Amino acid sequence: MFDFGKITSWFDGLLRDTLGLGNFWSTFIECVIIGAVILVAYAVFAIILIYMERKVCAWFQCRLGPTRVGKWGLLQVFADVFKMLQKEIFFVDKADKLLYLLAPFLVLIASVGTFSFLPWNLGMQVLDFNVGVFLLTAISSIGVVGIFLAGWGSNNKFGVVSAMRGAVQMISYEMSLCLCLITAVALTGTMSVSGIVESQSNAWLIFKGHIPAIIAFITFIIAGNAEANRGPFDLAEAESELTAGYHTEYSGMGFGFFYLAEYLNMFVIAGVAATVFLGGWMPLHIAGLDGFNTVMDYIPGFVWFLGKVFLLVWVLLWIRWTFPRLRIDQILKLEWKYLMPLSLLNLILMTIIVAFGLHW
Repeated sequence: MFDFGKITSWFDGLLRDTLGLGNFWSTFIECVIIGAVILVAYAVFAIILIYMERKVCAWFQCRLGPTRVGKWGLLQVFADVFKMLQKEIFFVDKADKLLYLLAPFLVLIASVGTFSFLPWNLGMQVLDFNVGVFLLTAISSIGVVGIFLAGWGSNNKFGVVSAMRGAVQMISYEMSLCLCLITAVALTGTMSVSGIVESQSNAWLIFKGHIPAIIAFITFIIAGNAEANRGPFDLAEAESELTAGYHTEYSGMGFGFFYLAEYLNMFVIAGVAATVFLGGWMPLHIAGLDGFNTVMDYIPGFVWFLGKVFLLVWVLLWIRWTFPRLRIDQILKLEWKYLMPLSLLNLILMTIIVAFGLHW
């Protein structure tokens, strides 16, 4: 497995030793380049996911989806972006302008921040701390504040109802998300994202953790779908009830930021699930099949990672376009009566398995 850390170390040595730049300028240049790469990757994957959802949705509904703008409708997303960039950005009367303008940026910051924690390959990770799982959940929580401020700051009755729904839903389902991640931490013994991936070199966590790992994985997918405000948990954007919910009063790129964040949050949920439960960039290894394992090692790590992520994204799209939207009482009942108690019991079961060494 190729280590991209060799490339980053070479580039760092080029700036510091060969070009003779000091510590400040070397770090500054590296941060600028990394920031640009993150933003470009963020935009590219948003375009891919929007097009993918339109085609998958059309397939489920027995229709074609976008076909006219470009071959197979490939340029439709670019046309939508161009249209959005031309739209006027207006301010709502009697709205809190500070909160109104701040909300889209908070949602985007939370999305980009969590996106930066994803390990794409060995040595190909932007942020990696010894408490990475904790920071990942902390940064993702900023998105709740952004959604709440968007609805409240717009001074719109639909937006306020949407903000209340979104806040209570996302805060509730964060409990199950965190418990699932703690279950993985209990098994791997580390909160570092790269450490969790490396601990799965002999077997993915969903296999080595037995039934508790499978339960945690399924619960994480369900809670993550709710955390990303995706159907059937999209009560905050219920078009038939709330027009467009918390972003009803937004236009242009104000709306565009919410639109981007929604799709990248789906990618982040799939990426974290793939990292924690499906080995991240680790290839599939089967004990005793050395020839098979050797062939799997030839596949680049980022190919493994993206393959797992897009498989889970397809599952999330399948869920959205299959199940009807739930009521708010049903959503909260599912979390507080079923998912959270199940996650707590599952964490206790995983702790027993780890304590007695019953895992692989």
